Amino acid sequence: MADGGVTFQHAPVFMGPQNALESTGIMLASGDRALFDALAPALSAMTGKLLYLGPQPERAASFKLFGNMFLMCMTAGVADVLAFSKAVGIEAADAATLFDAFNPGATIKVRVGRILEGDFVHPSWELTMARKDARLMLEEAARGGVPLAVVPAIAAEMDRWIARGHGQDDWTVIAKDALDRAKA
Repeated sequence: MADGGVTFQHAPVFMGPQNALESTGIMLASGDRALFDALAPALSAMTGKLLYLGPQPERAASFKLFGNMFLMCMTAGVADVLAFSKAVGIEAADAATLFDAFNPGATIKVRVGRILEGDFVHPSWELTMARKDARLMLEEAARGGVPLAVVPAIAAEMDRWIARGHGQDDWTVIAKDALDRAKA
């Protein structure tokens, strides 16, 4: 587009229709800093938060996909929780009340920090204990005749890490290969 004389700023968003109407949400941008700086006042008026992520043009799109991937994983996890509640005879709405008091999202920074630090030998939750819980989930879901989508994949990854000798490590060790690839 630039070669054709068209000014273009890639700016993916975390915004639904209501956010667009209310100028709330998050807008991501990357690419030429001077272009971003020139457009920032207009872009800021469209959103609640505008983030510049660096000069590489594709960077904002990557961050958008990071966020969407997390939302997909979280939503699939919620689906597994609700399926599991059915398997154990608890109404989905009742199971959902857990999140009135327990906010797992509040732990994300600590978990990401632990993973980035690579501190797996000081467990807050040992991998073998987490795998025991995954086993209980899978057994109860099977007993209730309810398939789970996410927990089987997590259990398989846990088994792989336990077989590699990491059973006593923090369960977040399952992210170690991803961290190692990112550092390479």
